Formats: sequence, C-alpha cells, structure tokens
Amino acid sequence: MGSTVVRDVMTAEPPSVTEDASFKDIVRTLVRHRVSALPVVDREGLVVGVVSEEDLLHKEEFTGDDDYSPPLRARLRARLSGVGPHAGSSAAKAAANRADQLMSHPAITVFPDTPVTQAARTMERHGVKQLPVVTDGNRLAGMVTRRDLLMVFLRDDEDLAKEVHAELVETIRPVRGEPPALSVDDGVVTLWGTVERRSLAQTLVRRVGHLEGVVDVVSDLDWRIDDVVPEYVHWRGDSW
Repeated sequence: MGSTVVRDVMTAEPPSVTEDASFKDIVRTLVRHRVSALPVVDREGLVVGVVSEEDLLHKEEFTGDDDYSPPLRARLRARLSGVGPHAGSSAAKAAANRADQLMSHPAITVFPDTPVTQAARTMERHGVKQLPVVTDGNRLAGMVTRRDLLMVFLRDDEDLAKEVHAELVETIRPVRGEPPALSVDDGVVTLWGTVERRSLAQTLVRRVGHLEGVVDVVSDLDWRIDDVVPEYVHWRGDSW
C-alpha cells in the first residue's frame, strides 16, 4: 500500500465564505454544515485565510450585554455536536464583523498529494485543527481535519498484517534469513522469533512502527548477537 495522501481523507468541495461575509453569515454557514472552521476566499476564489469558531467566540468574551441569550458558545456547541474550542482573548476580533477582519491569515494550507503524516506535522507545528487543501494555483480543493487524519488508524488488521510482513521481508533481505512471526490485533503489531543481531531487531521494530495504521509495536524478538554498544561506553584509542 502506498502512503496515504490528503486527497484520500479530505472533504472535497467544502463550504467556504468570502472576505466580505458578515459575522452572522459565518455563524449560519458553520451551523448549517456542522463544521468548526471555514476557508475564506477572495473574489478570484483564492484561499486567503481561515475563520473558526474560536475567532467568533472572542465577541462573546467582550460582550457586556447580560441579555445576550443564548450565548454564541452555547448555540454553536449545541448545533455542532459538542465541539468546544478554547477561545483566546482578542479585543480586535471581538470588534470585527467581517470574515477578512476575523480570519487567521495567511492560511496554512496543504496540497491534495501531501502525505497525511506531513499534514499532521503541519497542524501540530502551527497549532491548528484543520487545513484548507489547495491546488497549485491556491484554489480551494478541500478541507482536512485532525479527525480525517486519524482515518489511517482504521485499517483492517488483515490488510495491515500483509504490509507489515512485506516490510519485514524487505528489511531482512540484505542480511538474509527468515522474517520474524507477527500478529496484528486492533492495530497493535506483535513480533516474535529470533534474528541474527540485536540491532536488526531494533530496526525491524522501528520500521514497522512507522507504517501507516500501526498503533503500537510489541517486541518479543530475541537475537543471537548483541551488537548494540551501551550509550555510556566510550571508546578511547585501542581500549574501552
């Protein structure tokens, strides 16, 4: 199986708003489509930013009207199945009324052929929960969320076991020998058997752990030669 890319898990043709969309129009769109963020596009249809629930909730923080009922936070949570972002404090966004004033920009984006692992790193690095997916011309192609990226962990155990076996065979081929036995249970891979060297056992565990859909690797591997030098041992000259 090739690496899963964003195109495989994204929502194609997602809802979006234009730069001049009003506060209420943004809220209506979020609620109607049951999403927590929207790409913002300019007149040419190019992605220029992202507006999220968090951006909108700043207005509630700064409202002084005790009759503001029901509060925006309650309405959004009730209609969006429990989604509850943690809004920060921003007087500027609290006074904003249009998408171009509320949005985060420039938009952090990915391409349809971006590997999901790279998309996950991009989300983590920038502290965002979703990414607009754009074409080479920066036109909106989709939207990918953290939940979408977790889809790789729903792979069938049998399918995953085949890929793990292929990875073991490929890794052990240069040194020859038989690959270790394996089992997969709910995404957790267990390896057992004896290999020639301890370093090879470590390599096998590491490479299997990097496969998409592997939740964890349990190693019951043994080895004939322990060729791993403890980190605290330092070689000096011709002696240890």
